[in-house]
Amino acid sequence: MSPPLLKIGAVLSTMAMISNWMSQTLPSLEGLNRTRLSMLDSTIGPKEGWQVYSSAQDPDGRCICTVVAPEQNLCSRDAKSKQLRQLLEKVQNMSQSIEVLNLRTQRDFQYVLKMETQMTGLKDKFRQIEDDRKTLMTKHFQDLQEKMDELQPLIPVLEQYKTDAKLIVQFKEEIRNLTAVLTAIQEEIGAYDYEELHLRVISLETRLRGCMTKLTCGKLMKITGPITIKTSGTRFGAWMTDPLASERNNRVWNMDSYTNNKIVREYKSISDFVSGAESRTYNLPFKWAGTNHVVYNGSLYYNKYQSNIVIKYSFDTGRVLAQRTLEYAGFHNVYPYTWGGFSDIDLMADEIGLWAVYATNQNAGNIVISQIDAETLEVLQSWSTGYPKRSAGESFMICGTLYVTNSHLTGAKVYYSYSTKASTYEYIDIPFHNQYFHISMLDYNARDRALYAWNNGHQVLFNVTLFHIIKTDDM
Repeated sequence: MSPPLLKIGAVLSTMAMISNWMSQTLPSLEGLNRTRLSMLDSTIGPKEGWQVYSSAQDPDGRCICTVVAPEQNLCSRDAKSKQLRQLLEKVQNMSQSIEVLNLRTQRDFQYVLKMETQMTGLKDKFRQIEDDRKTLMTKHFQDLQEKMDELQPLIPVLEQYKTDAKLIVQFKEEIRNLTAVLTAIQEEIGAYDYEELHLRVISLETRLRGCMTKLTCGKLMKITGPITIKTSGTRFGAWMTDPLASERNNRVWNMDSYTNNKIVREYKSISDFVSGAESRTYNLPFKWAGTNHVVYNGSLYYNKYQSNIVIKYSFDTGRVLAQRTLEYAGFHNVYPYTWGGFSDIDLMADEIGLWAVYATNQNAGNIVISQIDAETLEVLQSWSTGYPKRSAGESFMICGTLYVTNSHLTGAKVYYSYSTKASTYEYIDIPFHNQYFHISMLDYNARDRALYAWNNGHQVLFNVTLFHIIKTDDM
């Protein structure tokens, strides 16, 4: 609706309301007029109105009248005055209603103008959408056309796939034929030749085992790896297998953290260890110190927390079988490895037996090597070295020789060795890859001929290359 039409509608509405009011009010007004006329026509008595007593004219020509005021009795006019007041009140009320109506009409008119603007905007938007729809359809059509153009080169490829599928079927058929030919050839060879080959393999295996028995303890030549077995636990810990266990016994033990712990977790195999399938949990009677524990012949050997006492704990019985003080050995971070962690006393095993590596004040904080009786924990023999324990990253024993690393961080290498057989030492240079930058445990396993390591929350294995001397009948 246009603005002129809105204005006409508002005026018509207002006129209709005024007309309605007049139809209700005019009869009263007409009565009032008739009353006034009749009053003028009739003779007004002294008691009903003013009376002219005399009249004259002043020098200026103005009329001077003398009148007699009526008596103060207006009761006869009360009804008309009341009616007049009522009419005045109606007029006032009607004026207020008209004012309210006018304000409401202006408000509605502004609202309609606003709606008209919005409708115009919507109309423009619909027109734009209609135009955009045509544009979008054109764009979508172009996109589809481009995709079809991209897919067009794939048709020859699909045809080639069909050809390749036929070739695969032919290959399968040829493989079946070849298998049949090989089966026939095997039948023609006969069982006698197979048995002869099997006997030769057994003979070779026997000779190889005989050669292995003649191998003496080897000297460390090279370290390769590591092979990451698992990622678990904290930055510090120990994991191990028993070097004296049978071939079928592949249990793994895990001891997380270097202090404030007594829980040992057991796994039936490496695969169970990787998957986290625990077979048993042991709650030790004493907390351990450090990460340099060892499992040897079914028992756990570890350093009791805040002491230089060595504990032998049986996994089979769940009891402590022996405990003994390692005389003069420093403990509780007096002579640890470079990384700390209460690693003062390191228990380890090799092809010869059980060992303890530590430092004493008597040896000026340098490394002491002691061979220990596995049953009683008695020290059988000791060797004092000149290498400072606090300068060692880690150490391990192979064939009675102690190998010491110069650091536990990146760039670590085997730097020093001490032979208990010859009571001599030498400085060597055997690097290895510290893949996860922080080693807190490094022990040799004689059965696996590998180094077990705890590398910053990763359990890894290093392969070792040993230089062996083969025994002859003359040796």
